[in-house]
Amino acid sequence: MAQFSVNANRVDPYKSFKFRVRWDGKVVAGISKVSALRRTTEVVEHREGGDPSSVHKSPGRTHFEPITLERGVTHDLEFERWANKVWNLGGGAGSEVSLKDFRKDLVLELHNEAGQLVMAYKLFRCWPSSFEALPDLDANGNAVAIQTLVIQNEGWERDYDVAEPSEPGFNEPPTGKA
Repeated sequence: MAQFSVNANRVDPYKSFKFRVRWDGKVVAGISKVSALRRTTEVVEHREGGDPSSVHKSPGRTHFEPITLERGVTHDLEFERWANKVWNLGGGAGSEVSLKDFRKDLVLELHNEAGQLVMAYKLFRCWPSSFEALPDLDANGNAVAIQTLVIQNEGWERDYDVAEPSEPGFNEPPTGKA
């Protein structure tokens, strides 16, 4: 069976280095790493009293793992502004949390090597549970300063409206030339 329906001659899976994260309808600048989308469903074991010692299993609660976003430190304030909606030290008593808008829906987009959108996931009711404004600083180091935002979410789903695009070069029949 072909792995790709539109680009039948493509054999390589998509790479993990071309992606975008969107919130509030805009691409979030500079994100260099996103952790895996992972969900786990608990197993509920049960048996009837007259059954032999075997156990029946059924699905229980589903848990969606937090998602970590990383990007180089710049003057863009989007990470920090969102993190401040969950806890703003200068907000004063009773207004430390912005209950009205601390949650956002996000979209994680995967692109092929040509930059075409090939897949997207919608992440629901997200909010930042951890914000690292600056990493450990090391005068003897040679690394980019990275900000980290850990996002809690209440579920995600694939956007099936994003279809496999027709990729340049994959739709021509093979020529047999090496």
